Amino acid sequence: MIEVENGSANVYDALGLPDAAQMQVKATLAAKIGEIIKHRHLTQIQAAEILGMPQPKLSGMLRGQFRGISEAKMLECMNRLGRDVQIVVRKPTRSRTTGRTSVVFA
Repeated sequence: MIEVENGSANVYDALGLPDAAQMQVKATLAAKIGEIIKHRHLTQIQAAEILGMPQPKLSGMLRGQFRGISEAKMLECMNRLGRDVQIVVRKPTRSRTTGRTSVVFA
């Protein structure tokens, strides 16, 4: 019998990385940026020009290499791709001592 353990929804947290929440947010944003680029049938060169970043940096971001790219830059990319970004701050719905950051697409 194979023993299965339920893990976290955040793979970075499951790996024990100290910046897991931030990495999960960046991964979600990078995936959505990639989806938009694909949906618009843009080449990476065209997309990089729109986003104001070098093509190799965009390529790295889309492959999950986004440690050198700030969340603010990724939100700016969303704006440059024609998306509105709204930041909402609210009290936690559960009894937690710290808040959390997540990305929700409407």
